[in-house]
Amino acid sequence: MPAPLGAQRARRLLGLTGVGRWRRYGGVIADRLPKRRLLLISQAALGLCGIALAVLTLSGVVEVWHVYLIAFLLGMVTVVDNPARQSFVSEMVGPAQLRNAVSLNSANFQSARLIGPAVAGVLITTVGSGWAFMLNGLSFAAPLVGLLMMRTNELHASVTVKRAKGQLREGLRYVSGRPDLVWPIVLVGFVGTFGFNFPIFLTAFADEIFDGGAGMYSFFNILMAAGSLAGALLAARRRSSRLRMVVAAGTVFGLLEVVAALSPAVWLFALLLLPIGMIGMTTNISANTSVQMAADPAMRGRVMSLYMMVFAGGTPVGAPIVGWISDTYGARTGMAVGGAISMVAAVAVGFMLTRVGNLRVKVDLRPGRPHVRIVPRELAAAA
Repeated sequence: MPAPLGAQRARRLLGLTGVGRWRRYGGVIADRLPKRRLLLISQAALGLCGIALAVLTLSGVVEVWHVYLIAFLLGMVTVVDNPARQSFVSEMVGPAQLRNAVSLNSANFQSARLIGPAVAGVLITTVGSGWAFMLNGLSFAAPLVGLLMMRTNELHASVTVKRAKGQLREGLRYVSGRPDLVWPIVLVGFVGTFGFNFPIFLTAFADEIFDGGAGMYSFFNILMAAGSLAGALLAARRRSSRLRMVVAAGTVFGLLEVVAALSPAVWLFALLLLPIGMIGMTTNISANTSVQMAADPAMRGRVMSLYMMVFAGGTPVGAPIVGWISDTYGARTGMAVGGAISMVAAVAVGFMLTRVGNLRVKVDLRPGRPHVRIVPRELAAAA
């Protein structure tokens, strides 16, 4: 029997593959089992993987197949860890603080995604790869201690789903029937796949365009991290996360990348990295918060599994494409293409959301009033 129309449309929009299916099963597991228990197991497993790689490296016996195997195990654990960790926030805080807690959690995740590689680079150059892996593995003791110290009687009761057939398809149908879920995920997929390839962009600009070498690359990463941290703090302070913020931030992010790609001077390129990091972080945190807040608690694990699959899983697809464009046509072209695709995707998603919601853009140039608003078509026609 063919899949329902909603599930088929979701697969086409989100590009689900065999790997994506396994990631979706991680969301099903997160919805079925107690999330704190899952996190204790997954965080311990992630730490053991890091320590195992460190021991192999420090002992001098590490081989390529060891790295492949540990990377595979890390991916399998992350499939369950990501949706469980994202949705566990709702158990730690009450409904009144949920939006702010989700924003802080998203800010923490997105900041670590950009700052982590910079810290790892410093550790590798100072103490070596083996000890960097060891510190990474030992760092998982912190979340384990935090989880064990939690007073379980103060956690808010979570919604667990009983085991049943068709829960994977049910999650796909749920997302595909909710424009407020599917379109932010689509936008994040494009931005993550083509716009967030900063290791490629910054390396190429530091080495090929401005001839600065490793020192300039580290400086670029510091600027990106500073901008990202500022964006994370601003997003966490925001009391609401509307879809128009996601669309607007995605559009500005893509535009800034295009402008940075055309920057003739290194000082201008470096200066633009601050707002790029800030707006990029705002885009991802706003989308993450909007999706989590809009999802039903019984579906949150599966929805966030799909979100993380699209966001994090898009980079291995986009990096070779952007890398090939940069090698063939130059680093400026590669970064400009990534930014342009992100900008066009944001505008297209904004158009689809206004169309689905029967909205339109209203421009009012009278003083003392909002100049640009998104309102229902009936109100715009009456005005």
